[in-house]
Amino acid sequence: MSEGSIAYARLVEAALMGVVRRVLADTARDGVEPPHHFYITFRTDHPDVDIPAELRQRYRQEMTIVLQHQFWDLEVGEERFGVTLSFSGRPHRLSVPFSAVKVFADPGVEFGLQFTLADAEADGEAAPGAAAPAPIMPLGGRAEPRPAPEDAPAADGVDAGEDAAGDDGGEDQGAEIVTLDRFRKR
Repeated sequence: MSEGSIAYARLVEAALMGVVRRVLADTARDGVEPPHHFYITFRTDHPDVDIPAELRQRYRQEMTIVLQHQFWDLEVGEERFGVTLSFSGRPHRLSVPFSAVKVFADPGVEFGLQFTLADAEADGEAAPGAAAPAPIMPLGGRAEPRPAPEDAPAADGVDAGEDAAGDDGGEDQGAEIVTLDRFRKR
């Protein structure tokens, strides 16, 4: 076998996506218990994302949703998940393939994952089967998902007095995020 023929980054990212799939499946079955709540950022420009046209217009490249208090009909399959959320007081159904997910975070327990392979392939940076950037895994601290634009409607009951990350204005305790690239020989 030639050097580099095992696509470790792809294998690791698939295993980590399995964690996301399992957590969402458990949540669909049992609900979400505090302190858990999930921020999921996904590419809205992914061809298999199914969201209402008005949301696609507003979030042209990516969108962050929150699964905490007000979400309905969470369904999880092998390749995608679907959920109904309220935007501006109106329910909307979203169906998202796992391949479109960029970030999964559970700030309540200081956990988060960032997926980079699908982004690299979508941007034409990596050919299928080529070595691509490794997933980013937080090692400690609080996972900080990307906040939604300030003019965006709050999804799933985010309080107006609380920012999208649930920050109460205390000191910044952002997670240290390390890529596997840091440990590769150059």
